[in-house]
This record gives sequence, C-alpha cells and structure tokens, in this order.
Amino acid sequence: MSETIPHIDASQFESVVLQGGKVAVDFYSDECAPCEALAPKFNAMGFLYGKDVTFVKIFRQNNRELATSLGVRSSPTVLFYENGVRVGDLLTGGIKRGDLVRNLDALVGPSRAQEIHSQDKPFTTDCDVLILGGGPAGLAAAIYAAQAKKKTIVVDLNYMHGGQVSTTHLVSNYPGFPKPISGMELGDRMGAQAREAGADFRAAVDASQIDLRNRTVLVDGLETIRGKKLILAMGSSPRPLGVPGEKEYKGQGISYCGTCDAKYYEGKDVVVIGGGSSAVEESIFISQFAKHVRIVYRGSQLRANQTAQDLAHANPKIEFILNHEPRAFIKTATGMQVDFEDVKSKERHILDTDGVFVFIGMNPNLDVVPDGLGLDEFGYIKTDGLMHTSIPDVFAVGDIASKPLRQITVAVSEGTIAGVQAGHELG
Repeated sequence: MSETIPHIDASQFESVVLQGGKVAVDFYSDECAPCEALAPKFNAMGFLYGKDVTFVKIFRQNNRELATSLGVRSSPTVLFYENGVRVGDLLTGGIKRGDLVRNLDALVGPSRAQEIHSQDKPFTTDCDVLILGGGPAGLAAAIYAAQAKKKTIVVDLNYMHGGQVSTTHLVSNYPGFPKPISGMELGDRMGAQAREAGADFRAAVDASQIDLRNRTVLVDGLETIRGKKLILAMGSSPRPLGVPGEKEYKGQGISYCGTCDAKYYEGKDVVVIGGGSSAVEESIFISQFAKHVRIVYRGSQLRANQTAQDLAHANPKIEFILNHEPRAFIKTATGMQVDFEDVKSKERHILDTDGVFVFIGMNPNLDVVPDGLGLDEFGYIKTDGLMHTSIPDVFAVGDIASKPLRQITVAVSEGTIAGVQAGHELG
C-alpha cells in the first residue's frame, strides 16, 4: 500500500486536528526503527477508518515546540482527538496494530467499528523462507536467504532490530569493530543489511496460531504467512528469580534491562542481582547514572569475564555482596527493600535501595510455539549440524537452540548455516 497519509506542521495543527472532528496524529522522526515499523500499520488504519477519522503525520524533529507542549517526548507517538479534545491512549514506542485498532474502535463507536472490521478480510502471503524472530540469528538467516534470491519474510514481535542485542549498552567483542559499538546500532545495521538484501519485515506485531508442520504463522490476527522453510529465531527472555514481590513490582522498581531503565536512577542507589558477565557489564553501565551499585550474588566468586570483573572492581561506585541470595522484594514509599539471605550462615538481612536490576540468565522464548519439537534437558530446541529440528523443513537458530555457548557470533553463525541450507534445499 502506498503512502496516503498527509503530513502537516505546527501551523496547521489547530485547523486540521483541533477543529477536525475525529483525528489520529502520528508524531514520527527519521532514522527511527519503531517509526518505520509503525508506518505501514498507520497507513492501513487510514485506509480502513479513513471515512470516519482523519489521519495525519507530523515530523517531530521540525515541530519540537508543538510536540513538547503535547507531552510528546519520543517517536513514534500517536495521539487521538475528538472535537479538539484528546481521547484514548497515548501510544508510543513499539506500537502494535491492536493498539491502534482498540483506540480507533473507541473513537468511531462499537457499531461502526463492527462495520469497519467486516471489510478487513484475512489474507495469506506465501514466501520461500519464513523467519520468526529478528535478532542476530534471524537477521543473518534473512541476509543469506534473501541474497540467494529466495522470497524471505521476517516476523519480529519487537520493533527494534537485534533482539536482546538492541538492549545491550556496548558490544565489545563482535569481529570487525575494534572499538565497542552500541547494541542498538549493531542490530540496526544488521536489519538494514537484511532489507538491502531483499528481505521483507513484519515488525512490532503479534504472532499466533503457529503451525510448525505447515510452516505458517498468523500475524496480527489477519495475515497468514506461509513459508516453504521456517526458521525459528525467537531468542530468549530474562529469567525471573521467582521470589515474592518480583512479579508484582516488575516495572515498578524491578527491571531486567539496564540500557532501558538506568537513566531513571540518576544519583540513586540500586541493587543488581547476578554474578555473570551480563550482570557485571550492566552494573558498570548503570554506574554511569546511579550513585551506588551493589552487586548481590549467591556464589563466593563472580562468573563474569575477567575484563568486566577488573573494571567493576576498579569502579568506586560498585560494591559486592557475595554468598547472598534475595528471598523477597518489598515496595516502600520511597523505593524498594531486598530481603536477602546469607547462603552460608542463613542469616536474613533487609537492604534499602531505590531500584533492583535482575540479570541471572535467560529462558528460551518458546511459549508461542506449539509442542512437537525435540528439546534438550534445559528446554532448548535440539538441532543437527545444519540447524534442522525434529520437524521437517523447520530450523532453529540463536538463543532458542541447544548449545554450550550463547554469544552474538554464535547466533550469527547458526543463522548463516540455516539461511544457506534453506536456500540450497529450495534449489
């Protein structure tokens, strides 16, 4: 679908938006991955709801004063108006189709929404290689499959290319980059290369009804994508501790991403749970914002790589509390408390802090995939040397696949193997 949404600037906001009846406004920026992911969905909504709602786009970078006055602080941000009054949600970041539909339905009313949905017909798209996941493994597979002239579609539940890499502050061991590169930039470059090779993307979407044997996935409840080959590359998610208070206060004092949330702890005290490389490297990054960082780890020695350990020990902001495990998290009026236990003496202590970051490993993202795959004892997908799974024409790569080491370079290698092999088998 071609671009059909008109662009306006601050001088037109009063007449077009505030005096325009029902209006949806997309504040966007250039060089913005989530903006690119939103654009086709916003256009599609304009096509569906355009008889009832006016859709406009505003380039935020050239209209900063207007954006600031409206509370728009990031791109993309979508606002909804009715007769000059803002209604519905303020949508920002990885905006999904369902977010838009929910607010537009409320804007037009239930009876009209039902009529509009009756026009929104499900459809099927066929491709040679269907890749589920947009991390380094999925993007490497997409590059090789697309370069082999195979019709390649990447379905990514996230809006940022790179998966977990995009939330990593600095990547210091990727070949070809003598100086560290931000994970966000590395992921963005990989995504750009896959697009340049010819891969198509469905980003910031909901994926359901995955059929491994027929190699299909339903995207946003509307488009069924069917591939001759299916490459599973959904990656992994942070592993929870499973202690009282963790689930209740996730996002309200407990975080799993330093790159995402460290900025909120400027001049404050934080606790980091974990002793591996991720925990220590993230602690170093968080210390650029926080006044004091305490690393709590159950072992007597850290497991992080020696470079990270040396940097952390040399950092005056970082303190180590070894041989201790958290037993509960408690929300207070001013921050958080960590109830932790000395694993040797079994004594319990309460530690006051402003926030908690948890880095104790990852779990494979397999909840969206039906049963039937061969898994190892830890729940990761078993593969052969060519990344085939136990189901014909289905490959698994990256952090969801069974392996002794999970690094970006390993994920890229597996994606390369799967992308090349899928192309060879398709002929």
